[in-house]
Amino acid sequence: MTMNSVGRPTRPEGEPLNDYLHPTLTGARGLLQDEALIFELGGWDKTGVDLEAPEFDASDLGDLVRAEPIGLPGLSEPEAMRHYVRLSQKNHAIDLALYPLGSCTMKHNPRLNEKAARLPGFGDVHPLQPISTVQGALALMDKLAHWLKTLTGMPAVALTPKAGAHGELCGLLCIRAAHEANGQGHRKTVLTPTSAHGTNPATAAFVGYTVQEIAQTADGRVDLADLEAKLGPHVAAIMVTNPNTCGLFEREVVEIARLTHAAGAYFYCDGANFNAIVGRVRPGDLGVDAMHINLHKTFSTPHGGGGPGAGPVVLSQALAPHAPTPWVVHGDDGFELVERAEGQAEAAFGRMCAFHGQMGMFVRAYAYMLSHGADGLRQVAEDAVLNANYLKAVLSAEMSPAFPDGPCMHEALFDDAWLEGTGVTTLDFAKAMIDEGFHPMTMYFPLVVHGAMLIEPTETEPKAELDRFADALLKLARAAKAGDVDRFKGAPYHAPLRRLDETQAARKPRLRWTAPEAPKMAAE
Repeated sequence: MTMNSVGRPTRPEGEPLNDYLHPTLTGARGLLQDEALIFELGGWDKTGVDLEAPEFDASDLGDLVRAEPIGLPGLSEPEAMRHYVRLSQKNHAIDLALYPLGSCTMKHNPRLNEKAARLPGFGDVHPLQPISTVQGALALMDKLAHWLKTLTGMPAVALTPKAGAHGELCGLLCIRAAHEANGQGHRKTVLTPTSAHGTNPATAAFVGYTVQEIAQTADGRVDLADLEAKLGPHVAAIMVTNPNTCGLFEREVVEIARLTHAAGAYFYCDGANFNAIVGRVRPGDLGVDAMHINLHKTFSTPHGGGGPGAGPVVLSQALAPHAPTPWVVHGDDGFELVERAEGQAEAAFGRMCAFHGQMGMFVRAYAYMLSHGADGLRQVAEDAVLNANYLKAVLSAEMSPAFPDGPCMHEALFDDAWLEGTGVTTLDFAKAMIDEGFHPMTMYFPLVVHGAMLIEPTETEPKAELDRFADALLKLARAAKAGDVDRFKGAPYHAPLRRLDETQAARKPRLRWTAPEAPKMAAE
């Protein structure tokens, strides 16, 4: 027997690591239970609770009376609980291990922020409450807006956008309103780099702009010569992510802003990667006119915490008058909301959504800011960059960095040159990572890098976890180079489900369960 670190036996000496050679008879793997769809668990003829027979019939409901069974299984409380707990065990989570998705900032979510978001007055606030009853919530929104403006060096912020792409829409609508107000409504083109997030060109097209790509230099940054050649009186804005999607800081960002403004256009910065520079760089000082900030990434609650996110947009002096309503103001009688496009909001382009934003995200972000302080937020950026560069240095022993010269920012980007001749692809390698207990990194993005593997360790991972992750990847890389192709082509072997046909799953998704037809009897 081999022994684990506390002396307990694990498996017999020489037994293969891959238990797929000995499949279980039940579909379970050790203590990890096999679990069917809830519709396949039975219970169609029962209910999990006892309901008394109704006193009256439903004849007064007319044609609203249900004509067929509701189509839901009736599970008892322990059956329902076990079902969803078993499903939760089939998902990876940041509470289980490092989550290396690049450009996604899947970091630890402080429980303090969760506790604050559930406080009475925040967790149960309603958007239709009288203003006098939500003064505390409005005060928090006002404080949050203040610190977002302070951290970015921008004079105004719109809190209502719900996430990054919604924030992009807000920024471009502000830009369109500003051009129209200045008699420049003929500007109909938006320039985006080849490595831009896909939402950038999609949002620009949604607003009604034509999108034109800006070339990228060999070192992964905006080609200034190409940008200058494409700027002109037809250009409304440029959209540049900084740090960019290759995990690199745009060194010429000030010159990018100067060229853009000289051509009469506005500079929209995609702030998806703000956690790499927060507390160290103020985008307003770089010449940015509008930038969304994913509160649910930079300031806690990665990816919205399973619900709506928040993507406030900071705005320059030129765009501030066109910010969407509502926004918070402090008057003689306390905090109020400016909700109509009149008076100080006369130039507002309209509204982004029905109400005032996502209160849960506001509370979490503000709690994150207060608990870190100015020095702590600066360290967030420093640790994010340090961790990414550490992984880049360690993994470069076996893998090929897409841009080897110089440091990266918050994420390390590798191409698939090191896999050439192995018979293993980026997808195969990523699937094999699942067997080692790690969620795959971002694959094949950005598109400008062949076979891209984009890794973001985030600022919340300790060195021991980075080493554990890097050790797994290095061992997999050596196995690929040694010709152990079978380990990769069928991976994952140890996951609850094996590799799917992802192309077919995307093109022909099965979104609804249908009961299998009962087999016909011979007499039928």
